[in-house]
Amino acid sequence: MKQLITGALVMIAVHLVGCRTMTAGDMMGTASGVLAATSITDAQMMQEAEAATATLDQNNKLAPASGKYQKRVKTLAKNLQNVNGVPLNIKVYMTKDINAFAMANGTIRVYSGLMDAMNDDELLFIIGHEIGHVAKGHTKQRMRTALLTQVGRDVITKTGSEQVAALTASQLGDFTEKVINAQFSQKNEREADDYGLEVLKQSGRNPLGAVTALEKLASMGSSNSTFVAQMLSTHPEPGARAERIRKAL
Repeated sequence: MKQLITGALVMIAVHLVGCRTMTAGDMMGTASGVLAATSITDAQMMQEAEAATATLDQNNKLAPASGKYQKRVKTLAKNLQNVNGVPLNIKVYMTKDINAFAMANGTIRVYSGLMDAMNDDELLFIIGHEIGHVAKGHTKQRMRTALLTQVGRDVITKTGSEQVAALTASQLGDFTEKVINAQFSQKNEREADDYGLEVLKQSGRNPLGAVTALEKLASMGSSNSTFVAQMLSTHPEPGARAERIRKAL
């Protein structure tokens, strides 16, 4: 499998840059980088996630611990301390955007705009959903995808043309992520949804919060809200997911 991925990425890079020449050293360096990305250890994964978390927190406004947003999250997630032995670090970014994300090191970040749009049951479902991505190893898969993408971008930038690099690096990155994520994204979302639903049940909350949270996201997406666009790009088809959970309930 690693050999197939390596060969595919190198061939994609060569195709995109046309007749520009890559040295044998560039080729070998790329192959080594891809193999390193696909064989990254859990410890290395945590280091990468910690570094990314630090950068994100520096570049975003965190809700104060004494403020209403962080207090609300802390109250809702009081029983969610760790997952699979990984401590959870749940905080709020102060922004009107509608989004939430998780990282392999247990980082969960919820946007205040999302919190404003959700009641407590709905918000807890979304937090549980993001924790589910950590519990099921989806965040590790995403990080490996990102590393593979970066390897591809490194290939492009070695062609010596800034114009080509600016044009094709994004194309290569998007293509690689779509190809790899398409194989498991729907399954991952179902697993994370089911995890979030279980969090609601175990917390004594109304499980219908899972349905209404997803229905709200679907509604905001149909209204072409710019605030919800990012979340829908990484959490697809909320309407269909809501219907699946409603039928199950």
